[in-house]
Amino acid sequence: MSTSEKSGYHHGDLRAALLSAAMEMLEAGEPFSLRAVARRAGVSPTAPYRHFKDRDALESALAVEGFRDLLADLGDGHDLPTSISDLAEFAVAYVAFALRRPALFRVMFGKPCDDADDARVKAAGDLHELLADALDRVTPEADASALASAGWGLAHGLACLHLDGKLRAASDEDVADQVRSAFLAITSISP
Repeated sequence: MSTSEKSGYHHGDLRAALLSAAMEMLEAGEPFSLRAVARRAGVSPTAPYRHFKDRDALESALAVEGFRDLLADLGDGHDLPTSISDLAEFAVAYVAFALRRPALFRVMFGKPCDDADDARVKAAGDLHELLADALDRVTPEADASALASAGWGLAHGLACLHLDGKLRAASDEDVADQVRSAFLAITSISP
């Protein structure tokens, strides 16, 4: 083993270094394999297998990081919404995340959660729970879980439509205005 491979593995946190290298490659649009990630991290080609059984496991770990980052965008340091307008800002933040980090967003939602992958299932569940808590606070008389699914579906659909070029906007503020308008239009419908 070369000196760089030794120092690469013993630098501290191999898993974090591999995830960082994979995230850089993903967000730069570079195709990656475990071998390419190892090369980027400066470790031996077999080192990633200490933490990830295959590329799918690495992608799942990236998805978990993405869910945590998205939750941070939505919740850390912010009070839970108290109005429908505040909820619309959740949708705006969700779409902004997708547009800012499209490759990660696609990894997060590109495959179904494997029920055996507790971290990914929990991370996706934490997002749903945050939305349900927010909706329960704003609309305590409604079914918060069903509304969370509907709100998530609306924000996710808008994010995908923007990512796929089906909805166009001249600026980030135009995107935010479109998302707010769509969210507020749907929530203004009464039975």
